[in-house]
Amino acid sequence: MTGTVAISNSTGTNRAKEPGSFSRRAAVSLVFAALFTAFGFGVYGLVSAQRPGLASTASHLPRQQLDQPVDRTVVGTVASPALTVAGDYIEVKTAHFSVLAVMTGPVVPGEGLPNQMSYTTCTWRLTFSHVVGRVPISLADFDTIDHAGTVVDPYLVPGERNLPSVLTSGHRLSFQIRAIMPVGEGLMRWAPDGEHIVAKWDYQVEND
Repeated sequence: MTGTVAISNSTGTNRAKEPGSFSRRAAVSLVFAALFTAFGFGVYGLVSAQRPGLASTASHLPRQQLDQPVDRTVVGTVASPALTVAGDYIEVKTAHFSVLAVMTGPVVPGEGLPNQMSYTTCTWRLTFSHVVGRVPISLADFDTIDHAGTVVDPYLVPGERNLPSVLTSGHRLSFQIRAIMPVGEGLMRWAPDGEHIVAKWDYQVEND
């Protein structure tokens, strides 16, 4: 037949196919491939534009590794003690000193064990910086309260150096304290004069 190509199918009959149909199908496939590629790049560009901090060098760092506050800083005074969560900074201001304080933790052993205890060893880190004046430091000025209201006195982690009695301007101090606490919510408190609380951090004890 003129202008057609005869193709034999499995039944033995002839089926006519117009010349150029293969080239048209190939062209359509290329067009669709190009459209899907362009669409993919478009979605990626849109997501990247909506998340400008995606490539930030500090965005993946743990909060306690950053020298400056990354979430928010609240002010704590004798008249108005600050309450925040673990990892947030408190700027403590008194008539005799000011200091930037932060508590991180608790870190607990045995996470993921099949048998979970209702009590566990908790370790917190306290860091004081940006000191102006003379900040009295004593382990007795820190305590922690569990969800039932029980007050527990933490102790210095073995291996830590003895705490200075006073932290003066321009100096920085970081140390770890420890206590046995029940699983659940807790509160770490600091009263630099041994009586008036100026800073409180809420935390969660989890061992699952």
